[in-house]
Amino acid sequence: MNKPKKPRARKGTFSRIVKMLFKFFPVLVPVTIFCMLFSSVTAAVPDVMIQKILAVIEKWYVTRDWISAKAEIVPLMIFLVAMYAVALASTTLYTQLMAYITQGFLSKMRCYMFDGMQNLPIKYFDTHKHGDIMSHYTNDIDTLRQLVSQSMPALIRAGTIVVSVFFIMLYYSIPMTGILLIGVAAMLFVSKKAGGGAAKFFIRQQQALGKTEGFVQEMMNGQKVIKVFSHENECIEDFDKINAELCEDSRRAHSYANILGPIIQNIGNVLYVIMAVSGGVMFLSGMKNISFSGLAFSISIIVPFLNMTKQFTGNVNQLSQQINSIVMGLAGADRIFTLIDERPEEDDGYVKLVNAKIAPDGTVTETKERTGQWAWKHPHTDGTLTYTPLRGDVRLNDVNFAYEEGKEVLHGVSVYAEPGQKVAFVGATGAGKTTITNLINRYYDIADGKIRYDGININKIRKSDLRRSLGIVLQETNLFSGSVIDNIRYGKLDATDEECIEAAKLVGADDFISRLPSGYETVLSNNSANLSQGQRQLIAIARAAVADPPVMILDEATSSIDTHTEAIVQRGMDKLMEGRTVFVIAHRLSTVMNSDVIMVLDHGRIIERGTHDMLIAEKGTYYKLYTGAFELD
Repeated sequence: MNKPKKPRARKGTFSRIVKMLFKFFPVLVPVTIFCMLFSSVTAAVPDVMIQKILAVIEKWYVTRDWISAKAEIVPLMIFLVAMYAVALASTTLYTQLMAYITQGFLSKMRCYMFDGMQNLPIKYFDTHKHGDIMSHYTNDIDTLRQLVSQSMPALIRAGTIVVSVFFIMLYYSIPMTGILLIGVAAMLFVSKKAGGGAAKFFIRQQQALGKTEGFVQEMMNGQKVIKVFSHENECIEDFDKINAELCEDSRRAHSYANILGPIIQNIGNVLYVIMAVSGGVMFLSGMKNISFSGLAFSISIIVPFLNMTKQFTGNVNQLSQQINSIVMGLAGADRIFTLIDERPEEDDGYVKLVNAKIAPDGTVTETKERTGQWAWKHPHTDGTLTYTPLRGDVRLNDVNFAYEEGKEVLHGVSVYAEPGQKVAFVGATGAGKTTITNLINRYYDIADGKIRYDGININKIRKSDLRRSLGIVLQETNLFSGSVIDNIRYGKLDATDEECIEAAKLVGADDFISRLPSGYETVLSNNSANLSQGQRQLIAIARAAVADPPVMILDEATSSIDTHTEAIVQRGMDKLMEGRTVFVIAHRLSTVMNSDVIMVLDHGRIIERGTHDMLIAEKGTYYKLYTGAFELD
């Protein structure tokens, strides 16, 4: 068996973050980095000043010339205080700038994710858990925040201090610096071993978090089903397994991370003692110092050298501690970039839907103002333009389709819907009814065959324009937070209040809406949980009605409505469907009896077609369904 690949962030993720920071803040980022570098370099200055002050004191101890010593020490002290003041100012400035940059960066990243998500095909949302997608906006963004606001500044500061102190130590004593490097090598070895183990589990932790959130959201959406079947205990057991996996990955990640700090710190303490002993032995033995400074071993060298050792090892420890935060941040950033980089829904259409004026002789003229008449603006390869009036003529010719390669769900389906016709699809669940409507609005593209809209191949029509010409009412109603009238207006954003109310009256929704606490201004929230399923469906139908499209798709639109409400809706629907091409998917055969043509599907094939009377006379599958010889599953 092949071992599973270890989860890891893709190469280039860190450099991509850096490039985006410079792209978003081309001035502030360099200024911030300069302030970080300046404050870091000045952190090494005190030890240089201490060495000089100690050297002056040593000289004074020999010469007893206090006046000369004072004249040398005071300027050094003033310079040291000035450097601290400037370092404090630069530190304050960069921390404030980092707060601004971090929040601005996260804001832009959320916009990038959301904008990209709006352009993803329906297939993406059908194949990814919504809770896992939400995790990108919560957990992953939070790890990215820690990376940008904490880990990266700490990396720059600690790295700069380590480099600065190293060269100062090398300037003062090459032998003692060599001893220091031996200890640092041990620290780096431990960091690599412990840090590498933590990295693997921090990445797994991010993945497990997304899985956990996806499960929780799924259970929240299905609470009614869970309770009606009394599956609470089973859900708890399933959650415990997922949560245990998250707990184990988090425990192992933090176990590695927590052990790293104390080990590095103690290696630093041991190294400090070794440096103190080595410096004392060299000084007392009169060993010659090898350095760029030309100074001999003395107290003025050993004391600041020990301080620099503490500073050096402390910042190496700081760097090692950032490994885990960086890895976790990169794991979150990688998931964010994975969402951003998802291939958007392809749209190679070039035929546009435009406002038009249609003369009595059939001449079509494009216009900017809204006339209530529409036309397809079709540019041709020879440079000519043709305008085809939007009529709602939809034809499918020998269409084959598969959601997964090799598993076709439609086989040679042909449907002809002339303007104003009502076409109904009936058949068992999984027969392919909804798939046909998904292909008409190009949620998915066909594998073989042709779909033409007013004689135009729909692959040539821009998807946004195609869908704008379609009104869809789904079985699962989704209403948004906001007022009732705003939800109706969602079908046509520039619709007036009067148009929205008229649409509600048309479908029979005005009566119950008027009796709501604030009427049409009643605020809906939590997917309108305070309304009945039938009331939600009526609002959704009114939303489609206000759009006034030439083609309507009703996918089980009345399946969740009681018989009394269905009669009210049906009267409104009959008015709504007048003069429109309508595709109806229904299990209740009473809702499709008056259709111009009824198509019976079975396993992706149309096995019967005709009017209600024709199909009854044939006494085939439809007849058996209608008479109850067998039922739809």
